[in-house]
Amino acid sequence: MKSFLLSAFFFFLLFFSFSYSANAQPNPPNAPTAPEVKVDLSKTANSSTPLQIIVLLTVLSFIPALLISMTCFTRLIVVFHFLRQALGTQETPNNQVLLGLSLFITLFVMSPTLTQIYNEAYKPMSEGVMTQAEALEKGLVPLRAYMLKHTREKDLALFLRMAKAPRPNTPDDVPTTSLIPAFMISELKTAFQIGFVLFLPFLVIDLAVSSVLLSMGMMQLPPVIVSMPLKILLFVMVDGWYLIVGSLVKSVM
Repeated sequence: MKSFLLSAFFFFLLFFSFSYSANAQPNPPNAPTAPEVKVDLSKTANSSTPLQIIVLLTVLSFIPALLISMTCFTRLIVVFHFLRQALGTQETPNNQVLLGLSLFITLFVMSPTLTQIYNEAYKPMSEGVMTQAEALEKGLVPLRAYMLKHTREKDLALFLRMAKAPRPNTPDDVPTTSLIPAFMISELKTAFQIGFVLFLPFLVIDLAVSSVLLSMGMMQLPPVIVSMPLKILLFVMVDGWYLIVGSLVKSVM
């Protein structure tokens, strides 16, 4: 829905700009004319505002992809999904709650990196000290450092080998196009490892409940109905959200 609204707003801006250009044509010879006012658009700071808005909307459309591929968001949302499946609570917590929790934890974890990008790239660019290209190059440095810290060498070597790129001598020589997918599969592997560990205690409860029901001859009673309250009770007693979120934040910082 958000992408549809952004696209609609983008096309509205294009339609408005074309309409403005059409209405700005010279009047016919017999039509009454207004007093001529000469304006030098080259000296007007607001002349590029529509173009800046279009560029801004284009950049905003890439924010979800950047959030998923260059931050710890992927690890968090996958682990929370595994947790929900292990508890057997189906859609509780729902997707909106898990997405919101993952988003704000991501902002908390990435705040030092974002602050560094603001101070070293965006602020000098807004003050006119450096160009947009220089700011982009400068802003990638903290993100690359974060991704390199959480990327396995094996995964990075895989993409470098498939790209037939030379062996990098320093971290600065690693291509960003190879670093981003390597970082993503490293995050996915870590998330699956954490999810496996989360499943183990709840799997033990499921096996114990199934064995007890089978020994009592209660074949018609689904084990899930009995095991789910026990799993929720165990999760609440050990303060599961505190332990999981605390461990996740420590692992991604």
